[in-house]
Amino acid sequence: MHGGAQQRGQRRWRAANDDVTLTPEELLARVALGDEYAFARLYDAFVDRIFGLVKRVMRDPAQAEEVTQEVFLEIWRTATRFDSSRGSVVAWAMMLAHRRAVDRVRSAQASTERDSRVASQQVTPFDSVSEEVTGRLEREQIRRCLETLTALQQESVTLAYYQGYTYSEVASLLGSPLGTVKTRLRDGLIRLRDCLGVTV
Repeated sequence: MHGGAQQRGQRRWRAANDDVTLTPEELLARVALGDEYAFARLYDAFVDRIFGLVKRVMRDPAQAEEVTQEVFLEIWRTATRFDSSRGSVVAWAMMLAHRRAVDRVRSAQASTERDSRVASQQVTPFDSVSEEVTGRLEREQIRRCLETLTALQQESVTLAYYQGYTYSEVASLLGSPLGTVKTRLRDGLIRLRDCLGVTV
């Protein structure tokens, strides 16, 4: 090799004592040319910082390690696209890391939501629909049977059994003696039972 010591230093990329002073930009330029040694040095320089950022986004160390490896694979594959006019190598690498971590979180959330939708859809045809239809039919039948009661019985039953009031509260709301309310409720429930065909 001809030329001075400086020229020899520039060409001797893999010499252990040569890369100590190389900047991230210089290392990435060599990575873009397929230099695996430069990539190893870049990895050593950035891995802790990138892993820390990814872990803060994902909160799962195992997933963060996996995404960190994906980030460095992307750096290796896209090194030629780096544009120094848009920022430093450090900023570019951290941007790649943040974007990939966020994408993984969103993907995991979408997968969870999709699984939940599939699970609910699988249950719907047999359980939910039949329960809903049965519930509607029962409500409709109860509504029709309630209409067969006297107005006072309807009020008492509705307040006590559909709005959750106690017998005393029903008596107070209707301005009737407690005994009268109990009688209305008893008679109303007997008529409802007969109308609904409930046997006891």
